[in-house]
Amino acid sequence: MIALITGATAGIGMACAKKFAAKNYNLILTGRRKERLEELKKELENNYAIGVVTLSFDIQNKEEVQVALDSLDNAWNRIDVLVNNAGLALGKEGFQDANLEDFEVMLDTNVKGLLYVAKWVVNGMKERKAGHVINLSSTAAKEVYPGGHVYCASKHAVDAITKGMRIDLLPFNIKVSSVSPGMVDTEFSKVRFGGDQAKADAVYQGFTPLYAEDVADAIYYLASLPKHVNVNDLVMTCTAQANSYITFKE
Repeated sequence: MIALITGATAGIGMACAKKFAAKNYNLILTGRRKERLEELKKELENNYAIGVVTLSFDIQNKEEVQVALDSLDNAWNRIDVLVNNAGLALGKEGFQDANLEDFEVMLDTNVKGLLYVAKWVVNGMKERKAGHVINLSSTAAKEVYPGGHVYCASKHAVDAITKGMRIDLLPFNIKVSSVSPGMVDTEFSKVRFGGDQAKADAVYQGFTPLYAEDVADAIYYLASLPKHVNVNDLVMTCTAQANSYITFKE
């Protein structure tokens, strides 16, 4: 079995790589940080009897995505599970004060990048009439929160794309799922706040958030279900979070 995981250099993507490796999946891992990918490849191949291929590219760049995926040989292009994980949020200012370039990066990564990878992978799944696409959505796809505007829009788009893919790929026996986590303590907030660790840490103070491993467990659960069973959308939060923006902090 082969799983392709995007954004595998940190957080949920890295946790998924470790989870699927422990379950004897061979892995195709993608991300921009080549050194991290190579370190992860070495770790996983040392710890598990699996093979790992790494592909370093910017998921925002359609040509880079195409060239990287086209480089996979016949032993590696039969992908059973796609975990479309790569994504980010930038800034939390009100719409009127936000940076237009941040809008473009979020949409290019969270929406266009997901489409570039999914389109390539689904072509092979369609021929084999088998496969499972798991898109990383968010509770931000369910309700918009203050300062969330474009990030929430990008995840609403992921939600709509996932639903549309599920309908269109039904005749080809391809499962399509989304996992929609709430607040997860990863590099997500550090990236959102431009590397400000203090701001990032403050997001998770006063309660116990989800961790990357929690989400990876949920993703693997979806992939491990019997062939006749599909979870369309798994929404998960920590116990202290009620929806995309309401939390209880002690």
